[in-house]
Amino acid sequence: MTGRSGEGVVLAFLAFGNFIVGMGAFVIVGIISPIADGLGIAKADAGVVLTTYALAYAVLSPITGAITGTLPRRVVLVMALAIFCLGTVLSALSASLFMLAASRVLVALGGSMFTPIAAGIAVALSTPERRGKALATVFTGGTIAQVVGTPFGAWVSYHYGWATTFWVVAVLAAAGAGVMFLAVPRDVRFQAAGLGTILAALGDRRTLFATAFTATMITALYMVFTFFGPVIEASVGSDPEIRTGFLVLNGIGAVIGNLVGGVLADRIGPRRTLILICIAQIAIMPFFSIIPLTFLELAIVIATWSAFSFAFMAPQQARVAQFAPQAVGIVLSINAAMIYIGITVGSAVGSRILGWYGIEALGIAGGLVAVLALAHLIASGRPRRA
Repeated sequence: MTGRSGEGVVLAFLAFGNFIVGMGAFVIVGIISPIADGLGIAKADAGVVLTTYALAYAVLSPITGAITGTLPRRVVLVMALAIFCLGTVLSALSASLFMLAASRVLVALGGSMFTPIAAGIAVALSTPERRGKALATVFTGGTIAQVVGTPFGAWVSYHYGWATTFWVVAVLAAAGAGVMFLAVPRDVRFQAAGLGTILAALGDRRTLFATAFTATMITALYMVFTFFGPVIEASVGSDPEIRTGFLVLNGIGAVIGNLVGGVLADRIGPRRTLILICIAQIAIMPFFSIIPLTFLELAIVIATWSAFSFAFMAPQQARVAQFAPQAVGIVLSINAAMIYIGITVGSAVGSRILGWYGIEALGIAGGLVAVLALAHLIASGRPRRA
């Protein structure tokens, strides 16, 4: 369908779409405090906004994958960002926690349509030996959102109000829908999938167990990341400029980690890459419990942790695609659902730990769950040889 240069252009535009989805979904992490103050609620309660998005995404991703499985990919991508835009407008207009959480369900619907399809196109366009790099390219958009989008959203929120942050995202989503219509070719090849395909995938216990590792690992990460703003504040205070700087540092680490994860997946294999990432998380996460850290100590911990966190996505996507090569689109949708199951569990458990034991307990708890993730990865084995 496309040459190497054409493939690169399509992947770049898909990365732009993932940037929009990533910023819109996870800007919440940097504005928990302004939302809590603006709505007059506790910070732990404000975490329900991210939890609602994550739970809705987890439920909707396989369903949207089946419903849209026979539609042209470009059409679905445009629809996804249009829905994402509408939901974000409603978020900006929200006057209560309930309304804000409800609007995030619509935002999750758009995100659940876009990201798995973008990953599926990356798989379709690439050869097996380049699959990790292609997936890393597409997911670079989401990690760049950590560098630019989330810190910028936090800065806007602290200076102009949290609703303004959502208006910025809504404008980007509208622009993104237009870009997808103009830039994504009509004839992108894909595996058409319907309800039967998704039921078959759900019936494959080995594949489900392999994709469930995503949920286990993300649970560990989001026990800390949901309350990343307060974690930073606990060490360096509440100055918005300093907090934004650490969010930028987190994003830089994320971009580097995402790209390195894709390269390692192609060179040493997805499974070995994931084992390395799990071991690194077990070692690093407890440092978030040794607070307050100095400015330099916090910078080192955040940079290292974010790099190993975002190195996870590309190798796991490549790994689960190996488990079900006959239904890549659906299994990637299921994997995407597992991401948000992990976010749901991680943010909910993190909220409870924060309320019961304080912010100092989050890092230790996340490290213990990372041990469970390593055990899960080893137990899930390898895909069968064709």
